[in-house]
Amino acid sequence: MSLIKFKHRYDFGTEWYVQILNIKRWSLFQFSVSWNDYPSWPFIQIQSGGNGLLSILFWAYKFGFDLDLLGRTWNWDYMGKVDGKETELD
Repeated sequence: MSLIKFKHRYDFGTEWYVQILNIKRWSLFQFSVSWNDYPSWPFIQIQSGGNGLLSILFWAYKFGFDLDLLGRTWNWDYMGKVDGKETELD
């Protein structure tokens, strides 16, 4: 169990992650902010159920954020293995 985790990652832009109150593979609150190298059309995605209570994803131009309440934690071990590599999932 960990109270707060901070991560920074570069993958076609800069991303900052915060996770609060992690227990096993679940987190009470997760938030990420990103500024990417490539612009995109704006969109918002709101989801409830599946892997958590509430998930909100917002994107506009090069800025984006992601918010998860009572959700599955991001898999940092997997992200570390595939960073910088092109992978194909089965």
